[in-house]
Parts: sequence; structure tokens; C-alpha cells
Amino acid sequence: MVSSTLAEEKVGYPDEEEEEEEAVPRRAKWWYSTFHTVTAMVGAGVLSLPYAMAHLGWGPGTFFMGISWCITLYTMWLMVQFHEIVPGRRFDRYHELGQYAFGPKLGLWIVLPQQLIVQVGCDIVYMVTGGKCLKKFVDIVCPTCTPLRQTHWICIFGSLHFFLAQLPNINSVSAVSLAAAVMSLSYSTISWAACLNHGAVPDVSYAYRKTSPEDTMFRVFNALGQISFAYAGQAVALEIQATIPSTPEKPSKIPMWRGAVLAYFITAICYFPTAMVGYWAFGQDVDDNVLITLRRPGWLIAAANLMVVVHVIGSYQVYAMPVFDMIETNLVKRYGIPKGLPLRLLVRTTYVGLTLFVGVTFPFFGDLLGFFGGFGFAPTSYFLPCILWLVLKKPSRFSRSWLINWGCIVVGVFVMFASTIGGLRNIITDASTYTFYS
Repeated sequence: MVSSTLAEEKVGYPDEEEEEEEAVPRRAKWWYSTFHTVTAMVGAGVLSLPYAMAHLGWGPGTFFMGISWCITLYTMWLMVQFHEIVPGRRFDRYHELGQYAFGPKLGLWIVLPQQLIVQVGCDIVYMVTGGKCLKKFVDIVCPTCTPLRQTHWICIFGSLHFFLAQLPNINSVSAVSLAAAVMSLSYSTISWAACLNHGAVPDVSYAYRKTSPEDTMFRVFNALGQISFAYAGQAVALEIQATIPSTPEKPSKIPMWRGAVLAYFITAICYFPTAMVGYWAFGQDVDDNVLITLRRPGWLIAAANLMVVVHVIGSYQVYAMPVFDMIETNLVKRYGIPKGLPLRLLVRTTYVGLTLFVGVTFPFFGDLLGFFGGFGFAPTSYFLPCILWLVLKKPSRFSRSWLINWGCIVVGVFVMFASTIGGLRNIITDASTYTFYS
């Protein structure tokens, strides 16, 4: 369903004058999509994969990780194709694509809440991750220093983003994003290599944790969400592709897909060794952040925690920039507020402050991963692109494309409901025994 408003919009590739007026200049190279996608995907979630394996076990855990990688690689391909699915027009934002498929009002309500959950949820989790890893780093390198509360470290980490958030757009954080991508590969390698060097702990157990049947079920559900949290690039795929130049002879989908495939290869060599080796070394006793479980060698674990801090600095901005752009564009159009530094200070400072407040209040790393992984990540990464493909491309019933897309939808919907319920229940349970702002 295409609304008349959308159909009447100007079709054509922007000329140089129009390009200068765009919010995001289209000058990125294909490898920009690689490190932006790696930064968006390989984040805090990789450190919880051994913990997810501890609740799922070797067989189910390995299977779900593998099927998630395949499904989300496929839906990433769909997103790349969607960007210029209408000849001469570019969908620079996820919700614009939803409006084209479902109409201006329904499409906005279907896509925008899910995308915001992913982007805001990631930023909240990255606040918690950055603060915890910064605390761990200082505790290792300076054991005699006066210890600070975890809350204080999260605030210290969050204060940096009040300044970084004032950068104009996603291209302006390319250097930070590149550094973050390098850090993600580095600390992932360190985490599984350190686990391998550590070896299996004495009397390591790979049995399921002995808790009540209800708790076991909810923890398994939450583990599904933790794995789905690790695959989040689709939420910002269109925004990343929007920075790549495109012509009828050289459409942006070619360099974007090349970069995305490389990003998924890097993702695989980060995720699978970390999950498998971390679970092998610690079994059911692994923490929800494997770097917290590791104790030696001290200098290496300290370096890895510092790398995580650098990475989540970049990841926070990659997810925050599209939110900033959406809010500021809406304020300019609706209220005529002029663009510039005053608007950026108001919007971005408020956003950083809100995500910091929620992160400080609910610093439950594993539970947050599971909840946001199911509530927001499963729809945007697992099945919403498939629904859009069925609506826009209309493959014949029972064709290969039709069956693949429906298979992804069934898996994604199950993960969404299961992990959302599990994550929310675990947050409530853990909050009941937690001293807030401790």
C-alpha cells in the first residue's frame, strides 16, 4: 500500500546542490559500512554469549547462535535491497520504508517504536557496560585506590557522551566508529584467548543450573534474548547505507552489501569462539559478562575492559545519531526551530541524560540484554524485514522466497515473546534484591 503523498514525492537521484543540503552527506566508501555495522553489532552482547550458552547448553545454544547468524545475514541482505527498492528513490530511514509499505500512519507505528527500542535500549545497555568495564579496569590496575560505587563509574562514562553527542552526524563519528570496530575484534579475541589460556575450571559443569523449573524456563527465554541482542545491525542499516553515494550505474546496494558481508564475517569470528570457549572454560558458573569472570592475566583483562569502554563509546554514538536526527528533524518541521548548536544542546543533552539515568537505576546487564533483545531486536532483525519483503515484493505462495521469509517470521516471533517475558521477569526478580544506586 503506497499513499498518494509518498507516491507524489520527487523521484530521482540528488544532484550536487541537493546533496549539500542533506543531513548526512553521501560520501562514504564501502568499508565505512563494514566498521559501522561491526560497531553496531559486536558490542556488549558478545560478552554475555557464554552466559547464554550456560542456560541453553551445548546443543541448543550452538544451534540458536548459528540459526540467528544465518537469519540476520539474510535479513541484512533484504535491508540492503530495500534502500532503493523504488527506482530513483532512497529510503534513508527504517520508518520511511515502513511508511511506504504500510502507509504513512500505520507504517510509522509499526516500525518506529521497534527501531527506537533497539537504539535507545542499546544506548542504555552501553551506559551500564561502559561503567562496569571502567570500574573493572581501575580495580585491576589500581587495587589500592579508593573504590568508587558502580553508579559513579556509569556516570563518569556517561558524562563523555554529553560532549560526543554534539558532533553533527554519523559521518562525523567515523573515526570513533572505526576505533570501536577494531576494539570489538580485539577484546573479543582477548576474551576467548584468555579463557583458552585459563583452561577449564576444576570440576567444571555443563549441566543446567539447579533452580526451580519456572526459573530455569525464564532464564532460557532470557538467554534467547541475549543472543538476539547480539544481532542488531538492521536497525541502523538504512542510515548507514544512506551515507554511501549512489548512481543508476553504481547503486549503493553493491558497496553496502560488500561491507555488510565482511562485517558478518568479522562478527562470526568474534561471537562463536567467545561463546564456545568461554562456556567451555567456566561452564554453568560463568558470569553474564565473561570479562568479569576472568581474573588473570591481570594486565590483559584490564586491557580488554578498556577496549570494551572504547568500543561502547563508539557504539553509543552510532545508535544515538539516527535518534538525534529524527528528533531534531521533527522539531524543525513541526515547530520551525532553527537547526544549529542550541537545538543540538537541548535534544542531545536531554537524551544522554535520560539514558544515563535509566542505566544507573537498572544496571542489570544480562537481564537488560534479554529484555531489549526480545522486545526490540527480534522484530527489527529477525522478522520485520521479512514482512516488508512479503508486502513489497509479493513472492508467490510456497515459493522458496515465501517459505524462507515465513520461516524467519515464525522463529523471530517466538524469540520476541519468549525473551521479552524472560527478560522482564528477571529484571523484576533481580530488582527485588538489589540496592538501587549502590
